[in-house]
Amino acid sequence: MVKLFNAMSQTITALDLGSFETRALLVKFSASEVPQVLGVGRRLSRGMKKGVIVDINEASQTVAAVLEMVQNSSGLKVGHNVVAVNGTHLSCVNAKGVVAVSRADKEIVQSDVDRAIKSAQATLAAPNREIISVLSRGFSIDNEEGIRNPLGMNGIRLQADTVIVSASSPFLRNLSKAVSLSGWSGSEFVPGPLAAGETLLSKKQKDLGVAVLDIGSDTMSLVIYEDGEVLYVDVISAGSSLITSDIAIGLRIDIDTAESIKVKYGTALTDQVRKTEMIELRSLGLEENVRVRRFEVTGIIEARMREMLGLVAHSIEKVGKKNFLPAGVVLVGAGAKLEGLNELAKKELKLPVRLGFPENFGGLVDEVIDPGFVKVAGLAMWKVNQEQQLDADQSNSYGKIQTFFQDLMGRLLP
Repeated sequence: MVKLFNAMSQTITALDLGSFETRALLVKFSASEVPQVLGVGRRLSRGMKKGVIVDINEASQTVAAVLEMVQNSSGLKVGHNVVAVNGTHLSCVNAKGVVAVSRADKEIVQSDVDRAIKSAQATLAAPNREIISVLSRGFSIDNEEGIRNPLGMNGIRLQADTVIVSASSPFLRNLSKAVSLSGWSGSEFVPGPLAAGETLLSKKQKDLGVAVLDIGSDTMSLVIYEDGEVLYVDVISAGSSLITSDIAIGLRIDIDTAESIKVKYGTALTDQVRKTEMIELRSLGLEENVRVRRFEVTGIIEARMREMLGLVAHSIEKVGKKNFLPAGVVLVGAGAKLEGLNELAKKELKLPVRLGFPENFGGLVDEVIDPGFVKVAGLAMWKVNQEQQLDADQSNSYGKIQTFFQDLMGRLLP
């Protein structure tokens, strides 16, 4: 029997094991309602650096603790799960695959499409690398380009244009082991940078051209969309932890105090701060009565953020989209909450900029309306969309089979 998606609700548990914080959501979905957030978990990460596992036991303990929080808040056991793959080891490459159309009448069928995409993957075979996502950017039939869906069309030569995201095989094995050691098995891995766009971008924005910039603790990920598809993915080895380190060095204070100053008093624009304004460190729980100028702190933050946004601008320029993303840039991630960052990003990137939040969810939405939850919410939506597409394909196939037998019986019976 064909499984129909809308016959019953299902649950997904999404996990984002970040360098600074680990987050997880348990989401129930069905065809009749928007996905419902039933369980939420978040905890400071241990055993992670720059999106990569550096201590598998500590990472596994972090995952176990977050999953326990999810189960306690939802009252349900974690179900099918999807895990973000993060870090600078991720690689994004454009690849083309070409095949001859197999049918005698030269009509293109699904097996031709599959072979063309597989041919594109074969061009990137490399040791210690594993392909975790293959995204179609369109097809060409003979000399005709820009075709989104070639099924049913006729031609001799089919070319698939793809974006292939791969990851370090050792890292994937370590991530899988850390998750399984926590008692969570059967994980599906999705490139973390691609997840955010699933919950906050419209089809129109993707068609026009838009970028999602995820500012994490140790890395920033940039994903550019154009003509409805992913055009480019980049992971930049710089994040908000650099700001914390700069404050600690500049003010000669410990790293925890520097983080507290950044979170409570940090802003990205010096012209928004009075030069006479002071920060009392005692207000942050320190015993000594030390005062620092907020203007000095802001100067440190602005200098580092300009440098980081310069790296982003250079990445955008590499694919020829400088000043040419009509739908602008959406900022997500915990680092995106820095006061004044929107305005600074508009100046540095010379594009429209807005802050992104998880969208199209019900349930415990008040607990996840935060730019830091966009990626993990996007992971859940990625799986929801995948299941809905699978159901649509199955229903379509089932309908074709029914039509075939109805026509056959109509011809056989008087």
